Amino acid sequence: MASLSAALRVRVHAPWSATAWRDTVFVASGVPLQLAGWLILGSLWSFWTPVRVTPIVLLTFASVLLLLLALRPLTSWQRERCWAMLGFDIPRMPGFDGGRAWDVLRDLRSPELWRVLQYHLLVAPFLALGGLAVIGAWTAGLALATSATYAWAVHPGDPLAGHPQRVAVLTAAGVLLLVAAPWAAAGVRRLDARAASALLGPDRAKELQRRVEDLAEKRASVVDAADIERRRIERDLHDGAQQRLVSLALNLGLARETLTGVPDEAMRVIVEAHEEAKAALTELRDLIRGLHPAVLEDRGLDAALSGVAARVPLPVRLRVDIEPRASSTVEAVAYFVVSEALTNVVKHARANEVDVSVARGGDVLRVMVRDDGAGGADPSAGTGLTGLARRVRSVDGTFRITSPAGGPTTVTVELPCAL
Repeated sequence: MASLSAALRVRVHAPWSATAWRDTVFVASGVPLQLAGWLILGSLWSFWTPVRVTPIVLLTFASVLLLLLALRPLTSWQRERCWAMLGFDIPRMPGFDGGRAWDVLRDLRSPELWRVLQYHLLVAPFLALGGLAVIGAWTAGLALATSATYAWAVHPGDPLAGHPQRVAVLTAAGVLLLVAAPWAAAGVRRLDARAASALLGPDRAKELQRRVEDLAEKRASVVDAADIERRRIERDLHDGAQQRLVSLALNLGLARETLTGVPDEAMRVIVEAHEEAKAALTELRDLIRGLHPAVLEDRGLDAALSGVAARVPLPVRLRVDIEPRASSTVEAVAYFVVSEALTNVVKHARANEVDVSVARGGDVLRVMVRDDGAGGADPSAGTGLTGLARRVRSVDGTFRITSPAGGPTTVTVELPCAL
Protein backbone atom coordinates (compact mmCIF):
# COMPACT_ATOMS: atom_id res chain seq x y z
CA MET A 1 0.00 0.00 0.00
CA ALA A 2 2.83 2.41 0.86
CA SER A 3 4.61 1.65 -2.41
CA LEU A 4 1.40 2.28 -4.36
CA SER A 5 0.91 5.60 -2.58
CA ALA A 6 4.48 6.66 -3.32
CA ALA A 7 4.10 5.67 -6.96
CA LEU A 8 0.87 7.66 -7.20
CA ARG A 9 2.55 10.76 -5.75
CA VAL A 10 5.40 10.45 -8.22
CA ARG A 11 3.01 10.11 -11.13
CA VAL A 12 0.90 13.07 -9.97
CA HIS A 13 4.02 15.27 -9.71
CA ALA A 14 5.59 14.18 -12.97
CA PRO A 15 6.61 17.18 -15.14
CA TRP A 16 4.11 16.21 -17.83
CA SER A 17 1.14 15.66 -15.46
CA ALA A 18 -1.91 17.90 -15.49
CA THR A 19 -1.54 18.50 -11.74
CA ALA A 20 2.00 19.81 -12.17
CA TRP A 21 0.93 22.28 -14.82
CA ARG A 22 -2.14 23.34 -12.85
CA ASP A 23 -0.01 24.07 -9.78
CA THR A 24 2.52 25.93 -11.91
CA VAL A 25 -0.10 28.09 -13.59
CA PHE A 26 -1.69 28.77 -10.19
CA VAL A 27 1.49 29.97 -8.49
CA ALA A 28 2.60 31.91 -11.59
CA SER A 29 -0.73 33.70 -11.87
CA GLY A 30 -0.46 34.73 -8.24
CA VAL A 31 2.86 36.56 -8.61
CA PRO A 32 1.39 39.85 -9.97
CA LEU A 33 -1.38 39.89 -7.35
CA GLN A 34 1.01 39.01 -4.54
CA LEU A 35 3.39 41.81 -5.46
CA ALA A 36 0.60 44.31 -6.12
CA GLY A 37 0.48 45.55 -2.51
CA TRP A 38 4.06 46.74 -2.46
CA LEU A 39 3.84 47.95 -6.06
CA ILE A 40 0.90 50.17 -5.08
CA LEU A 41 2.77 51.49 -2.06
CA GLY A 42 5.79 52.30 -4.19
CA SER A 43 3.94 53.64 -7.23
CA LEU A 44 3.53 57.20 -5.96
CA TRP A 45 7.13 57.39 -4.81
CA SER A 46 8.17 57.60 -8.47
CA PHE A 47 6.90 61.18 -8.37
CA TRP A 48 9.29 62.12 -5.58
CA THR A 49 12.60 63.74 -6.49
CA PRO A 50 14.91 65.85 -4.38
CA VAL A 51 14.37 68.73 -6.81
CA ARG A 52 10.60 68.79 -6.39
CA VAL A 53 10.87 68.26 -2.66
CA THR A 54 7.48 66.58 -2.55
CA PRO A 55 6.46 66.14 1.08
CA ILE A 56 7.28 62.59 2.17
CA VAL A 57 4.34 62.49 4.58
CA LEU A 58 1.91 63.37 1.79
CA LEU A 59 3.29 60.66 -0.50
CA THR A 60 3.14 58.10 2.30
CA PHE A 61 -0.43 59.01 3.16
CA ALA A 62 -1.49 58.85 -0.50
CA SER A 63 0.22 55.47 -0.99
CA VAL A 64 -1.44 53.96 2.08
CA LEU A 65 -4.83 55.36 1.04
CA LEU A 66 -4.44 53.90 -2.46
CA LEU A 67 -3.51 50.50 -0.97
CA LEU A 68 -6.53 50.50 1.32
CA LEU A 69 -8.82 51.30 -1.60
CA ALA A 70 -7.28 48.43 -3.59
CA LEU A 71 -7.57 45.83 -0.82
CA ARG A 72 -11.07 44.63 -1.67
CA PRO A 73 -10.40 44.14 -5.41
CA LEU A 74 -7.09 42.41 -4.71
CA THR A 75 -8.67 40.12 -2.12
CA SER A 76 -11.58 39.33 -4.43
CA TRP A 77 -9.20 38.43 -7.27
CA GLN A 78 -7.21 36.17 -4.99
CA ARG A 79 -10.36 34.32 -3.97
CA GLU A 80 -11.47 34.01 -7.59
CA ARG A 81 -8.05 32.63 -8.51
CA CYS A 82 -8.33 29.94 -5.80
CA TRP A 83 -11.83 29.02 -6.91
CA ALA A 84 -11.16 29.00 -10.66
CA MET A 85 -7.93 26.98 -10.55
CA LEU A 86 -8.25 24.85 -7.42
CA GLY A 87 -12.01 24.70 -6.82
CA PHE A 88 -11.20 26.07 -3.35
CA ASP A 89 -13.86 28.42 -2.01
CA ILE A 90 -12.80 31.11 0.48
CA PRO A 91 -15.90 32.57 2.18
CA ARG A 92 -16.36 36.31 2.34
CA MET A 93 -15.82 38.17 5.59
CA PRO A 94 -18.87 40.11 6.85
CA GLY A 95 -16.68 42.73 8.53
CA PHE A 96 -14.60 43.42 5.42
CA ASP A 97 -16.49 42.57 2.24
CA GLY A 98 -19.57 44.25 0.88
CA GLY A 99 -20.35 47.82 0.06
CA ARG A 100 -18.13 50.21 -1.83
CA ALA A 101 -14.34 50.15 -2.02
CA TRP A 102 -13.92 53.17 0.25
CA ASP A 103 -16.15 51.69 2.96
CA VAL A 104 -13.04 49.91 4.22
CA LEU A 105 -11.82 53.27 5.54
CA ARG A 106 -14.67 53.52 8.04
CA ASP A 107 -13.19 51.05 10.51
CA LEU A 108 -9.42 50.90 10.35
CA ARG A 109 -9.36 48.90 13.60
CA SER A 110 -11.25 45.98 12.09
CA PRO A 111 -9.40 42.67 12.74
CA GLU A 112 -10.41 41.48 9.26
CA LEU A 113 -8.75 44.51 7.65
CA TRP A 114 -5.47 43.88 9.45
CA ARG A 115 -5.53 40.19 8.55
CA VAL A 116 -5.96 41.10 4.89
CA LEU A 117 -3.10 43.60 5.14
CA GLN A 118 -0.96 40.92 6.75
CA TYR A 119 -1.55 38.68 3.74
CA HIS A 120 -0.88 41.28 1.05
CA LEU A 121 2.13 42.97 2.67
CA LEU A 122 3.85 40.19 4.63
CA VAL A 123 2.84 36.76 3.35
CA ALA A 124 2.13 37.45 -0.32
CA PRO A 125 5.66 38.74 -1.19
CA PHE A 126 7.22 35.49 0.06
CA LEU A 127 4.67 33.49 -1.93
CA ALA A 128 5.56 35.61 -4.97
CA LEU A 129 9.22 34.73 -4.45
CA GLY A 130 8.22 31.08 -4.33
CA GLY A 131 6.25 31.50 -7.55
CA LEU A 132 9.22 33.19 -9.24
CA ALA A 133 11.44 30.35 -8.05
CA VAL A 134 9.05 27.83 -9.62
CA ILE A 135 9.02 29.75 -12.90
CA GLY A 136 12.82 29.96 -12.77
CA ALA A 137 13.08 26.21 -12.12
CA TRP A 138 10.94 25.40 -15.15
CA THR A 139 12.78 27.91 -17.37
CA ALA A 140 16.30 26.95 -16.29
CA GLY A 141 15.49 23.25 -16.33
CA LEU A 142 14.13 23.43 -19.86
CA ALA A 143 17.10 25.50 -21.04
CA LEU A 144 19.69 23.23 -19.46
CA ALA A 145 17.99 19.99 -20.47
CA THR A 146 18.01 21.09 -24.12
CA SER A 147 21.50 22.60 -24.06
CA ALA A 148 23.03 19.65 -25.92
CA THR A 149 20.45 19.86 -28.67
CA TYR A 150 21.00 23.59 -28.93
CA ALA A 151 24.78 23.25 -29.10
CA TRP A 152 24.90 20.46 -31.66
CA ALA A 153 21.85 21.16 -33.84
CA VAL A 154 21.56 24.93 -33.81
CA HIS A 155 25.14 26.06 -33.25
CA PRO A 156 27.57 23.25 -34.17
CA GLY A 157 30.48 25.56 -33.46
CA ASP A 158 29.41 26.31 -29.90
CA PRO A 159 32.15 25.61 -27.33
CA LEU A 160 29.83 23.15 -25.58
CA ALA A 161 29.84 20.89 -28.63
CA GLY A 162 33.42 19.93 -27.91
CA HIS A 163 32.88 19.24 -24.22
CA PRO A 164 30.46 16.30 -23.88
CA GLN A 165 31.08 16.05 -20.13
CA ARG A 166 29.91 19.63 -19.54
CA VAL A 167 26.90 19.02 -21.75
CA ALA A 168 26.04 15.90 -19.77
CA VAL A 169 26.31 17.76 -16.45
CA LEU A 170 24.18 20.63 -17.69
CA THR A 171 21.60 18.25 -19.13
CA ALA A 172 21.42 16.27 -15.88
CA ALA A 173 21.03 19.50 -13.90
CA GLY A 174 18.21 20.55 -16.23
CA VAL A 175 16.44 17.22 -15.83
CA LEU A 176 16.70 17.49 -12.04
CA LEU A 177 15.22 20.98 -12.14
CA LEU A 178 12.35 19.78 -14.34
CA VAL A 179 11.69 16.93 -11.89
CA ALA A 180 11.87 19.23 -8.86
CA ALA A 181 9.75 22.05 -10.34
CA PRO A 182 6.35 20.24 -9.95
CA TRP A 183 7.13 19.43 -6.32
CA ALA A 184 8.11 23.03 -5.66
CA ALA A 185 4.94 24.24 -7.40
CA ALA A 186 2.81 21.91 -5.25
CA GLY A 187 4.51 23.19 -2.08
CA VAL A 188 3.96 26.84 -2.97
CA ARG A 189 0.38 26.07 -3.97
CA ARG A 190 -0.34 24.46 -0.58
CA LEU A 191 1.21 27.37 1.31
CA ASP A 192 -0.73 29.88 -0.79
CA ALA A 193 -4.04 28.09 -0.27
CA ARG A 194 -3.51 27.81 3.50
CA ALA A 195 -2.46 31.44 3.84
CA ALA A 196 -5.40 32.65 1.76
CA SER A 197 -7.85 30.53 3.74
CA ALA A 198 -6.45 31.73 7.08
CA LEU A 199 -6.09 35.44 6.27
CA LEU A 200 -8.55 36.20 3.45
CA GLY A 201 -11.46 34.22 4.87
CA PRO A 202 -13.39 34.39 8.14
CA ASP A 203 -11.39 33.90 11.31
CA ARG A 204 -11.79 30.26 12.29
CA ALA A 205 -12.06 30.94 16.00
CA LYS A 206 -14.71 33.62 15.49
CA GLU A 207 -16.53 31.48 12.94
CA LEU A 208 -16.59 28.57 15.38
CA GLN A 209 -17.82 30.89 18.13
CA ARG A 210 -20.53 32.23 15.83
CA ARG A 211 -21.64 28.70 14.93
CA VAL A 212 -21.73 27.68 18.59
CA GLU A 213 -23.84 30.72 19.44
CA ASP A 214 -26.13 29.99 16.50
CA LEU A 215 -26.54 26.36 17.58
CA ALA A 216 -27.22 27.48 21.15
CA GLU A 217 -29.95 29.83 19.93
CA LYS A 218 -31.48 27.10 17.79
CA ARG A 219 -31.32 24.66 20.70
CA ALA A 220 -33.01 27.15 22.99
CA SER A 221 -35.70 27.73 20.36
CA VAL A 222 -36.34 23.99 20.06
CA VAL A 223 -36.56 23.61 23.86
CA ASP A 224 -38.95 26.55 24.11
CA ALA A 225 -41.05 25.19 21.25
CA ALA A 226 -41.27 21.79 22.96
CA ASP A 227 -42.28 23.45 26.23
CA ILE A 228 -44.96 25.51 24.47
CA GLU A 229 -46.27 22.37 22.78
CA ARG A 230 -46.46 20.55 26.13
CA ARG A 231 -48.44 23.45 27.56
CA ARG A 232 -50.82 23.36 24.61
CA ILE A 233 -51.39 19.62 25.05
CA GLU A 234 -51.89 20.14 28.78
CA ARG A 235 -54.56 22.81 28.15
CA ASP A 236 -56.29 20.66 25.55
CA LEU A 237 -56.42 17.67 27.87
CA HIS A 238 -57.47 19.78 30.84
CA ASP A 239 -60.23 21.62 29.02
CA GLY A 240 -61.35 18.73 26.81
CA ALA A 241 -60.80 15.09 27.74
CA GLN A 242 -60.61 15.71 31.49
CA GLN A 243 -63.89 17.60 31.56
CA ARG A 244 -65.63 14.83 29.63
CA LEU A 245 -64.24 12.19 31.98
CA VAL A 246 -65.39 14.23 34.98
CA SER A 247 -68.88 14.44 33.48
CA LEU A 248 -68.87 10.69 32.72
CA ALA A 249 -67.71 9.79 36.24
CA LEU A 250 -70.32 12.13 37.74
CA ASN A 251 -73.14 10.61 35.70
CA LEU A 252 -72.05 7.07 36.53
CA GLY A 253 -71.84 8.01 40.23
CA LEU A 254 -75.36 9.45 40.15
CA ALA A 255 -76.62 6.33 38.40
CA ARG A 256 -74.90 4.18 40.96
CA GLU A 257 -76.47 6.03 43.88
CA THR A 258 -79.95 6.77 42.55
CA LEU A 259 -80.98 3.86 40.37
CA THR A 260 -83.07 1.27 42.16
CA GLY A 261 -84.60 -1.93 40.99
CA VAL A 262 -81.70 -2.55 38.63
CA PRO A 263 -80.59 -6.17 38.19
CA ASP A 264 -77.44 -7.03 40.15
CA GLU A 265 -75.49 -7.76 37.00
CA ALA A 266 -76.37 -4.37 35.47
CA MET A 267 -75.51 -2.60 38.72
CA ARG A 268 -72.17 -4.42 38.80
CA VAL A 269 -71.44 -3.11 35.31
CA ILE A 270 -72.33 0.46 36.39
CA VAL A 271 -70.07 0.18 39.46
CA GLU A 272 -67.17 -1.15 37.40
CA ALA A 273 -67.64 1.60 34.80
CA HIS A 274 -67.72 4.22 37.56
CA GLU A 275 -64.50 2.92 39.13
CA GLU A 276 -62.79 2.72 35.73
CA ALA A 277 -63.84 6.29 34.93
CA LYS A 278 -62.41 7.53 38.24
CA ALA A 279 -59.18 5.59 37.65
CA ALA A 280 -58.89 7.00 34.13
CA LEU A 281 -59.51 10.50 35.48
CA THR A 282 -56.74 10.04 38.07
CA GLU A 283 -54.31 8.79 35.42
CA LEU A 284 -55.20 11.67 33.12
CA ARG A 285 -54.58 14.18 35.91
CA ASP A 286 -51.18 12.57 36.57
CA LEU A 287 -50.44 12.76 32.86
CA ILE A 288 -51.39 16.44 32.73
CA ARG A 289 -49.18 17.20 35.72
CA GLY A 290 -46.37 15.34 34.00
CA LEU A 291 -46.74 17.38 30.83
CA HIS A 292 -46.78 20.80 32.44
CA PRO A 293 -48.59 21.52 35.71
CA ALA A 294 -50.73 24.61 35.51
CA VAL A 295 -49.75 25.62 39.04
CA LEU A 296 -46.13 25.96 37.89
CA GLU A 297 -47.05 28.70 35.46
CA ASP A 298 -49.63 30.35 37.71
CA ARG A 299 -47.95 30.26 41.15
CA GLY A 300 -44.34 29.33 40.49
CA LEU A 301 -41.94 26.55 41.35
CA ASP A 302 -42.47 26.69 45.12
CA ALA A 303 -46.19 25.94 44.92
CA ALA A 304 -45.72 23.28 42.20
CA LEU A 305 -43.04 21.42 44.18
CA SER A 306 -45.10 21.68 47.35
CA GLY A 307 -47.87 19.79 45.55
CA VAL A 308 -45.41 17.14 44.38
CA ALA A 309 -43.99 16.72 47.90
CA ALA A 310 -47.48 16.41 49.38
CA ARG A 311 -48.26 13.43 47.15
CA VAL A 312 -45.11 11.51 48.10
CA PRO A 313 -45.76 8.86 50.82
CA LEU A 314 -42.57 9.91 52.64
CA PRO A 315 -41.57 12.86 54.80
CA VAL A 316 -40.15 15.49 52.44
CA ARG A 317 -38.32 18.58 53.65
CA LEU A 318 -38.62 21.17 50.91
CA ARG A 319 -36.75 24.47 50.67
CA VAL A 320 -37.25 26.76 47.67
CA ASP A 321 -35.50 30.12 47.26
CA ILE A 322 -35.49 31.27 43.62
CA GLU A 323 -36.20 34.99 43.65
CA PRO A 324 -36.19 36.36 41.05
CA ARG A 325 -37.80 33.60 39.05
CA ALA A 326 -35.89 31.79 36.31
CA SER A 327 -37.20 31.35 32.77
CA SER A 328 -40.30 29.19 32.39
CA THR A 329 -38.39 26.48 30.48
CA VAL A 330 -35.75 26.20 33.20
CA GLU A 331 -38.41 26.09 35.93
CA ALA A 332 -40.14 23.27 34.04
CA VAL A 333 -36.89 21.29 33.89
CA ALA A 334 -36.29 21.86 37.62
CA TYR A 335 -39.84 20.69 38.36
CA PHE A 336 -39.40 17.49 36.36
CA VAL A 337 -36.02 16.83 37.98
CA VAL A 338 -37.53 16.94 41.47
CA SER A 339 -40.66 15.04 40.42
CA GLU A 340 -38.71 12.22 38.72
CA ALA A 341 -36.16 12.06 41.53
CA LEU A 342 -38.91 11.67 44.15
CA THR A 343 -40.59 9.00 42.03
CA ASN A 344 -37.31 7.07 41.90
CA VAL A 345 -36.91 7.40 45.67
CA VAL A 346 -40.37 5.94 46.27
CA LYS A 347 -39.87 3.09 43.78
CA HIS A 348 -36.27 2.06 44.40
CA ALA A 349 -34.54 3.74 47.35
CA ARG A 350 -36.38 2.26 50.36
CA ALA A 351 -35.81 5.61 52.06
CA ASN A 352 -37.33 7.04 55.23
CA GLU A 353 -37.08 10.74 54.37
CA VAL A 354 -36.05 13.06 51.56
CA ASP A 355 -34.48 16.53 51.50
CA VAL A 356 -35.17 18.77 48.51
CA SER A 357 -33.45 22.09 48.00
CA VAL A 358 -33.95 24.50 45.11
CA ALA A 359 -31.94 27.72 45.37
CA ARG A 360 -30.80 30.40 42.99
CA GLY A 361 -27.26 31.70 43.16
CA GLY A 362 -26.59 34.45 40.63
CA ASP A 363 -27.51 33.11 37.18
CA VAL A 364 -27.52 29.45 38.26
CA LEU A 365 -30.45 27.47 39.64
CA ARG A 366 -29.19 24.66 41.87
CA VAL A 367 -31.43 21.67 42.61
CA MET A 368 -30.48 19.00 45.13
CA VAL A 369 -32.48 15.91 46.11
CA ARG A 370 -31.05 13.76 48.90
CA ASP A 371 -32.52 10.60 50.45
CA ASP A 372 -31.36 8.21 53.19
CA GLY A 373 -32.17 5.08 51.22
CA ALA A 374 -30.17 2.02 50.24
CA GLY A 375 -28.09 3.83 47.60
CA GLY A 376 -26.46 2.08 44.66
CA ALA A 377 -28.44 4.03 42.06
CA ASP A 378 -27.12 3.35 38.56
CA PRO A 379 -28.17 5.67 35.72
CA SER A 380 -27.72 2.82 33.24
CA ALA A 381 -30.14 0.54 35.10
CA GLY A 382 -33.25 2.08 33.57
CA THR A 383 -34.44 4.09 36.58
CA GLY A 384 -35.14 7.21 34.51
CA LEU A 385 -31.90 8.94 35.50
CA THR A 386 -30.54 8.79 31.95
CA GLY A 387 -33.56 10.60 30.55
CA LEU A 388 -33.38 13.06 33.41
CA ALA A 389 -29.74 13.84 32.66
CA ARG A 390 -30.59 14.24 28.98
CA ARG A 391 -33.34 16.74 29.79
CA VAL A 392 -30.95 18.71 32.02
CA ARG A 393 -28.30 18.83 29.29
CA SER A 394 -30.89 20.08 26.81
CA VAL A 395 -30.78 23.46 28.58
CA ASP A 396 -26.99 23.46 29.10
CA GLY A 397 -27.27 22.23 32.65
CA THR A 398 -25.12 19.78 34.61
CA PHE A 399 -26.32 16.57 36.24
CA ARG A 400 -24.43 14.70 38.99
CA ILE A 401 -25.42 11.77 41.16
CA THR A 402 -23.59 10.20 44.08
CA SER A 403 -25.06 6.97 45.37
CA PRO A 404 -22.70 4.67 47.23
CA ALA A 405 -23.95 1.29 48.34
CA GLY A 406 -25.82 1.76 51.60
CA GLY A 407 -26.69 5.36 50.80
CA PRO A 408 -27.27 8.18 50.93
CA THR A 409 -28.13 9.14 47.35
CA THR A 410 -27.73 12.76 46.26
CA VAL A 411 -28.82 14.15 42.91
CA THR A 412 -27.37 17.59 42.14
CA VAL A 413 -28.45 19.62 39.12
CA GLU A 414 -27.30 23.07 38.06
CA LEU A 415 -29.33 24.97 35.47
CA PRO A 416 -28.79 28.35 33.80
CA CYS A 417 -31.55 30.71 34.86
CA ALA A 418 -31.87 32.13 31.35
CA LEU A 419 -31.58 30.51 27.93
